[in-house]
Amino acid sequence: MNIVTGAEMQTLDRRTITEAHVPSTVLMERAGEGIVRYLEEHCGPVRGKTITILCGKGNNGGDGLVVARLLHRRRARIHVVLLTPITDLSRDAATMYRRLVRVAGQTAIVRFRSADQARPLLASSDILVDALLGTGLSSVVTGVYREAIELINNAGKPVIAVDIPSGLHADTGAILGQAICATLTIACGLPKLGLYVDAGINQAGAIRVVDIGIPPAYVNAIESRTLLLTSDSAFQSLPERLPSSHKGTFGHAGILAGSVGKTGAAALAAHAALRVGAGLVTVATPSSVNDVLEAKLLEAMTMPLPETKARTLARSGLDRVVAFIQARTAIAVGPGLSTHHETVELVQSLMKHLDRPSVLDADALNALAGRVSLLTECKTPPILTPHPGEMARLEVDATTQMVNADRIGTARRFARERGVFVVLKGARTVIARPDGLVAICPTGNPGMATAGTGDILTGMIVGLLAQRVPAWDAACSATYFHGLAGDLASQHLGQPGMLASDLIAQIPYALQRTKTT
Repeated sequence: MNIVTGAEMQTLDRRTITEAHVPSTVLMERAGEGIVRYLEEHCGPVRGKTITILCGKGNNGGDGLVVARLLHRRRARIHVVLLTPITDLSRDAATMYRRLVRVAGQTAIVRFRSADQARPLLASSDILVDALLGTGLSSVVTGVYREAIELINNAGKPVIAVDIPSGLHADTGAILGQAICATLTIACGLPKLGLYVDAGINQAGAIRVVDIGIPPAYVNAIESRTLLLTSDSAFQSLPERLPSSHKGTFGHAGILAGSVGKTGAAALAAHAALRVGAGLVTVATPSSVNDVLEAKLLEAMTMPLPETKARTLARSGLDRVVAFIQARTAIAVGPGLSTHHETVELVQSLMKHLDRPSVLDADALNALAGRVSLLTECKTPPILTPHPGEMARLEVDATTQMVNADRIGTARRFARERGVFVVLKGARTVIARPDGLVAICPTGNPGMATAGTGDILTGMIVGLLAQRVPAWDAACSATYFHGLAGDLASQHLGQPGMLASDLIAQIPYALQRTKTT
């Protein structure tokens, strides 16, 4: 699914109205119907509930007025708060105002005069709907709109934002003075970029998208190079499991990982590769920690390799590592390897031998800091899975803050310049490919901010690569299901106490989920 800017969405609306001859009011009605549907899905049946809808003068307010009318029909007790005189409403918003008055009466609508006047109304409501400001906002919010936003945020009620939280920049996710902190944002037509970057990640809450009937040809004509991952696309990438299949059908993943004190990273990656469906998994690790790792793994195999005195992989084992790679369908390098100088040299020497699908993570990325030109030696473009700190070390003169300030741009630029696939981890993980296409993952939660979850993602990616899923599809699907497994774990356990292993337990359930956006 395309992610669009505010201007791109305006273009799509205009083309749909003028070229496809769909009246703007019909688009507004469709938006309202979808918003109410998702509102009930999220908050339960609205019958008997008190819902206050705060509306601005533009089309965002018009959507809110449609929502109010449809909620009234569902026997909700509605209150509409207008932040503008009726004479200042946009043409379509004025039309929706008249339709609302005909079914709900004038008494359901009040003008916003002050916070003191509106506060009791909000306090008595079960749900608040934010339909104040839409995607056209580009200046700092002031006056009664700022007052209303602060009032909504302080009300302590579930807040449903129409299209985008009011006060949020539709493209950058920046807060323009003050912005709604939504429980749920229901985007109309297509999701807006600002919902997935910067402060938008915190302000948007859960995100749903309403199809309002924009013709697919118009969407495809937009030069947007940013996509939103969906469950449909993630499931479509999973290989078919025919009745005649055997373990060889689903490939042999090789994982080069582990060192003294860090066998857990190797074990997590191996378990994840198996859980996502790889037929066979073997972990190559320093000889003295092999027994420790073997005790942690029942279904995966291990291979002891020459080690340094520090009990990390030794440069002298290069030939054996190359042979290990050549006997596997796909390779992951990095979890728990350490940054011992011999191990770093080994990783650097391996680049020219990566002639099959591969994932580079953790200490494999650290080994390439200052030597990213070695990536050009890979015969098959690898997938890199850095967190922002690792990404900063790979970039020239970059800092973690600089990476986080432009996650999409950083991932896209590095993938293009180095001819690799990049999975830039973090809130709303960004996946980029060499041609500049970028995807954003909507799944995942803060409970996953714990040691080992990145090793699991590496294992899931190499597990799909071993099943001969193409690199881009493997990176996107693994990231989606990794986040979904985290979301399922969060539902069962809550976020603070989640462990990385909790995600592994949920991978099979994530792979069975109903296909929804």
